[in-house]
Amino acid sequence: MKLLIYTMKKMYKIICVNIILSLTSLYGSTSKAQIKLPALVSDSMILQRNKTVKIWGWNMDGKEVTIQFNHKKYSAKPDASKRWEVMLASTKAGGPYEISITAGVNSKTIKEILFGDVWLCSGQSNMGFVMQDLANKYPEELTKTENPSIRQFNVGRQISFVPKETTTGEWKRACPANIGKFSAVAYYMAKNLFDKYKVPIGIINSSWGGTPAQAWTSEEGLQDFSHYLAKLNFFKDSTKCDSVTQRDKFVTDNWYKKVHENDKGFLPEGKSWFAFNTDTKDWKTMKVPGYWDNYGAKDVFGVVWVKREINLSKALSAADAELNFGMLDDADSTYFNGVCIGSTINKYTYRKYKVPNSLIKEGRNEITVRIVNTDGLGGFIPDKSYSLLYNHQSISLEGDWKYQIGAKVDAIPFSSFTRLQNQPASLYNGMIAPFIGYGIKGVAWYQGESNAALFEEYRKLLPAMILDWRKKFAQGDFPFLIVQLANYLQPKSIPASSNWAGLREAQQLTAQKVPNCGLAVTIDIGETFDIHPLNKWDVGKRLALAAEKIAYHEKNIAFSGPTYSGMQIKGNKIILSFSNLGSGLWAKDTTGLRQFAIAGADKKFVWANATIQGNTIIVESEAVQNPLAVRYAWADNPIGCNLYNKEGLPASPFRTDDWELEKL
Repeated sequence: MKLLIYTMKKMYKIICVNIILSLTSLYGSTSKAQIKLPALVSDSMILQRNKTVKIWGWNMDGKEVTIQFNHKKYSAKPDASKRWEVMLASTKAGGPYEISITAGVNSKTIKEILFGDVWLCSGQSNMGFVMQDLANKYPEELTKTENPSIRQFNVGRQISFVPKETTTGEWKRACPANIGKFSAVAYYMAKNLFDKYKVPIGIINSSWGGTPAQAWTSEEGLQDFSHYLAKLNFFKDSTKCDSVTQRDKFVTDNWYKKVHENDKGFLPEGKSWFAFNTDTKDWKTMKVPGYWDNYGAKDVFGVVWVKREINLSKALSAADAELNFGMLDDADSTYFNGVCIGSTINKYTYRKYKVPNSLIKEGRNEITVRIVNTDGLGGFIPDKSYSLLYNHQSISLEGDWKYQIGAKVDAIPFSSFTRLQNQPASLYNGMIAPFIGYGIKGVAWYQGESNAALFEEYRKLLPAMILDWRKKFAQGDFPFLIVQLANYLQPKSIPASSNWAGLREAQQLTAQKVPNCGLAVTIDIGETFDIHPLNKWDVGKRLALAAEKIAYHEKNIAFSGPTYSGMQIKGNKIILSFSNLGSGLWAKDTTGLRQFAIAGADKKFVWANATIQGNTIIVESEAVQNPLAVRYAWADNPIGCNLYNKEGLPASPFRTDDWELEKL
């Protein structure tokens, strides 16, 4: 009898569960079953103040949707694709607010909404460069930042050759738990704007390293670039797209397989070169920081092992240590006394590896690094810090290291690869199209390195992209702020041609000719050996100044350094005039100006003397008696260029001529 009662109770529970599951399937027990929202329209989002703003989503059963916000009710009927949208009334800065969305028996509430200014921050790796990579430079920002009014939505990477409707990501507020993943340039821009205007600042960070402007432009925006349209049509064919992707993957996979199989540093029976007390008497010596090309291993691609001994006293052995390894070209696996303490595949990532105290010995210790070099130079990138942080002391690791070649192979032929993220419209479709229509204050754009070789085309391409985005967002000529490329690469001892200078000119011309554009000049804060300079604070500050002028319509501010505006030839001198003078012209850090060059009819530039005279600059050289043109800071890396206004803002590089530029 008890067994019968137990069996009946069990069957009753099963029947009840089945009924609940059936009702859930029929009607949907949660909002997720019917109401779907784009990732950007979510908890903690920041909406654009002082303008009607669009929110949208999908109701999968096609029923009318009701939206309640700020004591107002809105309704929308989904279209054939189940998509609906409403325009919320203009709202002043502030919050938090909630938005309730209902459709039949389903509902969803979006919480912790603020209204403020939303900036779309896009471009390549210098925009994507995150705060955690500045831990050594600005450590307090990572541990003490606490501002819930600054929030970032980091757009998930996505490649597509047709416009996408959805993306991934979450709104995150600026606090120690999140700040490390914020775009550094975008954060410092936002921080400066918040400090001045005291309104919430939203960052939409949509960036991807190494990508060209054509990848961020829609098919419609590329109508005047037939060669890009042809490429786009090719990649729309998924069969062709998959074919080139698989080919590149096959080449890469086989390269790494070959390198691993041929690496002499991996020995049997635990005698690999990373082991403690490895015999290095036949190893060569190289300087750190530096590249092994300069120390007897020119054009070595594959694997090179490097090793360094370091002696530590007993007094220092009370705590864990940290290996601060700057940047290595390209990938590394790093060992301390024979134990792997970390590895990194991206040469642009700063290495910070913890060394447990259990690995540290009194007296002699060994650091071994297995470096994989796929192409170009290999080794320890100069101008970075290489040290062991140990019990509150910094022990330098610069100087002599032993090295030995583990495997030497041909470089990976990256130039022949078809990187899908670099193809026309691929990132516009995947990483801009999904939130077209979201209300924004403007755009901050840090890109151009990948287009430098085609700087003449960029004069048309960048304006075309700006026009394209403005048409797509349908929010008028919103502010578009451009970060001009920083100084980079080896300096030249004489005036020379420069693709990077040509690209900077294209950026400046765009800022001057396209309405509502601004330029943040960074010609003074780059680094010779690093395409990702660490000074992101000044980049953000200068973007904020440009925003104050272009987006916030401040009248009496110095928002830019001196801008070349005209010239006069008087005998053997050229007199230059400028706008954006601020409080006046200034030769920073010295009484003399540097990086001015002058040329005559032969178009051969030589270094010139340049002096400030009031609001003008007089340029001359004994070598050019009949001058026709002047160029300033016209180089990849014009080290020492020092023309500023007295507010401390640098002049943009410029040239007075319109001669055809040589492409390198």
